[in-house]
Amino acid sequence: MGKIEVKKLHTFLGHNDSIYTLAALDDHRFISAGGDGMIVLWDLKSPDEGEVVVKIQNSIYALCVDRVNGCLYVGQNNQGIHKIDLRTKKEVSSISLGDHQVFAIELVDDKIWVGLSNGEVVELSLDLSLIKKMKYADDRIRSIDESKEIVALGCSDNLIRIIQKSNGSVLNELNGHKNSVFATKYHPSGKYLISAGRDAHLKVWDTQSDYVLRESIAAHLYTINDVIFNASGRYFVTASMDKSIKLWDAHSFKLLKVLDKHRHAGHGNSVNKLLWMNYRDLLVTCSDDRTISVWEIKFAE
Repeated sequence: MGKIEVKKLHTFLGHNDSIYTLAALDDHRFISAGGDGMIVLWDLKSPDEGEVVVKIQNSIYALCVDRVNGCLYVGQNNQGIHKIDLRTKKEVSSISLGDHQVFAIELVDDKIWVGLSNGEVVELSLDLSLIKKMKYADDRIRSIDESKEIVALGCSDNLIRIIQKSNGSVLNELNGHKNSVFATKYHPSGKYLISAGRDAHLKVWDTQSDYVLRESIAAHLYTINDVIFNASGRYFVTASMDKSIKLWDAHSFKLLKVLDKHRHAGHGNSVNKLLWMNYRDLLVTCSDDRTISVWEIKFAE
């Protein structure tokens, strides 16, 4: 591995509170949301122009995009889910899910899976009709990630639950973390699962050997909020409450680079969410410091 060059290209400003979540709309546009209830559309090709799509009352921890139909699904804490038509920027439907926080929303095949603070996963149709509710824990469902026929749930009772997508049954419970699991992410090949959370450790689970724990890495000083792979699957990035962003080799699991405020003019507070965009292979990060950063990362082979 040669030298890795990192350059901070842009800082997007406009949010009035912590930014908790990001979602890609296409190869160069993405959406952000957070504590101020503003849902903002950004374009990497026009970095000085952010557009408020809609504003809601409560904070937003999770959202997802249905690219095929041009719709956005937004989790409004303590209110439920809103479906926004991104072409008209109008709400087209909504559903109340009770007085619960929404920590994860994922498009799983042609359904919406929602992770709630009461330990439930709610399955909705694309028009937000209720299909079923599934109770998996007595604490928060923090993350949802799928691979082929299975879904991994990161839970605040320290467990990861491996779910059969078709019927919602629990296939496995992984007990390796000492605290709440904030992120679960399958490698693009599906060969392993990475998990991370409040204990600041990365866990690597071998999916081909019944989820045997392959690696346990003390990766950050404080909570790891998110994990993401690049498109090739050769690298992954972690974001932490310790204000740093770390770049890793996805085969050796070795740390390659640290992006922080001191060395790279990084974030001044907790880094909450990551996107690795197809456009110029740029990395997008957001933070409690109310900013979004755009990074160019070049790998010299």
